[in-house]
Amino acid sequence: VILSTRVDESKGAAIAQRFPDAIYHPDARMIVWKKAPLPRQGRGTVLVISAGTSDIPVAREAMLTADAMGNRVDAVFDVGVAGIHRLFAHMESIHQASVLIVVAGMEGALPSVVAGLVAKPVIAVPTSVGYGVSLGGLTALFGMLNSCSSNVAVVNIDNGFGAGYMASCINSI
Repeated sequence: VILSTRVDESKGAAIAQRFPDAIYHPDARMIVWKKAPLPRQGRGTVLVISAGTSDIPVAREAMLTADAMGNRVDAVFDVGVAGIHRLFAHMESIHQASVLIVVAGMEGALPSVVAGLVAKPVIAVPTSVGYGVSLGGLTALFGMLNSCSSNVAVVNIDNGFGAGYMASCINSI
């Protein structure tokens, strides 16, 4: 399996044309090239949660990474704290997951909320999405780093790949 991240559309199309087995995912700006799929190696499901729709590209990068590494992956999108009631409709999936990746911009509060609901690893991914004093994702990053939930670990801003990779490592233990 070969994963390429941060690939713009023109380069993605050129690579996919040259290597027909390579799949370009424009929503994640990622190329996944598999000679053969890896067998499912993870012990459970990696659940990727995005706070808002603007966070989905980074969430998709995490999903594609964890999937390419042999994990079962599921997703819940657009359940951020501004409409927290939407999160509660997915409690069964949240509790059944082995590892959770929570992607959020703005103030970055969703990973702490999710971590307070489960006794499982939560990988927080701040995104550069936001306005006002979001500072290109620094506000979300600082909020996640200051989480009082003990089961939260944080990757760098917009690092869906790193979150998917770490979730795969945890899910393989």
